[in-house]
Amino acid sequence: MTTVPERTRAPQRALTLVLLLGVAVTAFLAVYAKAHHPSGHPLFTLGFSGVLQMKAWLTSAATLLLLVQLTTALWMWGRLPRVRTPAPSWVTPVHRYSGAVAFILTVPVALNCIWSLGFATYTWRVVIHSVCGCLFYGAYAAKMLGLRLKGLPGWALPVLGGTVLTLLVALWLTAALWFFTRTGIPLT
Repeated sequence: MTTVPERTRAPQRALTLVLLLGVAVTAFLAVYAKAHHPSGHPLFTLGFSGVLQMKAWLTSAATLLLLVQLTTALWMWGRLPRVRTPAPSWVTPVHRYSGAVAFILTVPVALNCIWSLGFATYTWRVVIHSVCGCLFYGAYAAKMLGLRLKGLPGWALPVLGGTVLTLLVALWLTAALWFFTRTGIPLT
């Protein structure tokens, strides 16, 4: 009987733990959002004229900040096209804080979505949006845990970060872009 060396099992354990957390957060949000009876009215609008306006603008701001995240991550890892100089010292805090602010901007949106609308399935756009919303927070939780664990495979954090970015862009496309392209809806 052959045994797998410990240095091979450690990355597998770390990756399994990260993925299990992501699945657990995703499943919890999906089950709660589906089981919860939507209130049909917003929890708050943060000074916007309505919940759709709040969701569209906050999600747009978070998406822009995640594009900052992508740029700074590529720069920190020496993968930014046409930039041959190492990232200056200010890039790391910009990366960290832009991600934190982007996440904070998504929280009021998610709270309103889950409480007011629930896991909706009345159109394909809404189904995709509901699924991506739950997956986004699962991927985000997995990425945050992955940042703290030692021994993850080198590809794991870029894949997790790319997944978070992709899901937020999908959320933006299925909600904010949809909102901004509707006629007759006030933008503020």
